[in-house]
Amino acid sequence: MVLVHGAGGNCRAPLMVAVANAFAGAGYAVLRCDLAFRQERAQGPPRGSPKRDQESIRLAAAAVRDIAPACPVVVAGHSYGGRQATMVAAETPDLADGLLLLSYPLHAPGKVEPRTQHFPALRTPALFVHGTRDTFGTIEEVQAALAAIPVRHALQVVDGGVHGLPPALAPSIAEWFEGFRVGDH
Repeated sequence: MVLVHGAGGNCRAPLMVAVANAFAGAGYAVLRCDLAFRQERAQGPPRGSPKRDQESIRLAAAAVRDIAPACPVVVAGHSYGGRQATMVAAETPDLADGLLLLSYPLHAPGKVEPRTQHFPALRTPALFVHGTRDTFGTIEEVQAALAAIPVRHALQVVDGGVHGLPPALAPSIAEWFEGFRVGDH
């Protein structure tokens, strides 16, 4: 598994560490990595084009595939990292065998313009985990957006969950993903 962070975090964020530990405990090899924008500066949101962040995901997925060529590769991301992962997967269908998207940022808080133009091009099975109190998209908005994805996908709703999912949820996320099944690991 390649695990990438959101716009305000890094690979050492509590959610990233907890998710990595939960999946490692389930038998996955997990690579937590910082996206290019975070490697360039310790704080602040991404600036400019996301292409370098997307290339970070491509390189990490290729490295994991080289290390374990017989195993399925999963790309997982929180918020901005998950959005970038879906964009890369839409452009490069063989990037991963599955996607895990935590708090997908459907739109900016207070806005309605969805960030899903690439969803019809997705060819990678995807599990979305989204909270009922996430200001980046309601459950109904997420469900409507997911209808554009032409391959197997699922939505796991976190009752009361906000955009910054609690690290304590990590074991449940691993269980939900195991139930989603993208292949043996």
